Amino acid sequence: MPIDPIAQKMLDDSKASGRPNAHLLPVPTARENFENTFGALAKPAVHRVVDVTIGTRDGAGIPGRLYLPSDRADLPLTVYYHGGGWLLGSIDSHDAATRLLANASGSAVLSVGYRRGPEERFPTAVDDAIDAVEWARNPQSGLGVDVSRIAVAGDSAGGNLAAAVALHYRDAGDPVLSHQLLVYPVTTTDLARGMDPEYDGVMLERDELQWHQDNYLPGPEAASDPRVNVLDADLSGLPDATVILAECDPIRPQGELYEQALRAAGVTVHSHETPGMVHGFFGLDEVFPTATEAMTFAGQRLAEALALTEQPAR
Repeated sequence: MPIDPIAQKMLDDSKASGRPNAHLLPVPTARENFENTFGALAKPAVHRVVDVTIGTRDGAGIPGRLYLPSDRADLPLTVYYHGGGWLLGSIDSHDAATRLLANASGSAVLSVGYRRGPEERFPTAVDDAIDAVEWARNPQSGLGVDVSRIAVAGDSAGGNLAAAVALHYRDAGDPVLSHQLLVYPVTTTDLARGMDPEYDGVMLERDELQWHQDNYLPGPEAASDPRVNVLDADLSGLPDATVILAECDPIRPQGELYEQALRAAGVTVHSHETPGMVHGFFGLDEVFPTATEAMTFAGQRLAEALALTEQPAR
């Protein structure tokens, strides 16, 4: 299927602008461009939004933002990690997406401003992602949500972090997580099998993907670590998953392979692929009408998982 015409116009306009791709710019400039692009989006109404500081194991603290879709005192919680290749993106750039997800799921959503490369390299982002769950489930956080029902979610590199967090709690023997929502997730550092060359240059370029890895990982030896190369990890015993994909996404194979590997490991997976759509579309309902269906699907899956799964009392 051809690329969605709205997405194609976006690609054409970007090419005509002459602005270099992210990997050809200094990281601060690439970040500014990323924020400006997503900052122009309208902010969908949500019942309440609270900015918080999430405690971390080293005492540094990181920013977070809690989205409450209603005034119920027993809302389940979805901990969300934004995309941006572990270098770009923030709770601000993903403000529209997390608002929409809270409304679509009926779950409170905690968006996590984990520390990014190259200033803070792997595994700092993974540690921050885990610490966010630990902080949220601690009564002293004061979130006022039902922490017996927690899901993790994320898009792209954020999906990679969500998968790593699920692996962590499985290995710890701690059944705190009810579900994992992975939106076009990064699952492997092996671009030979993790990229569809047909769509190279459609929102993402192969060199750009390597640039992200080079600025996130402390060295090539880390590329095989299962906390980043989650596709090669033992996936048995993980919580049920939802995988959201875009047909014309160069890293679509990473989500497809992970979905297959999860199923092979006995994990229940539900998936949704949007025809003609490109990487980064999730939460851009204002731009892409077809994005609404994917958001609705994700919200329904979270609602079902968080309503039906009861965790043991702690």
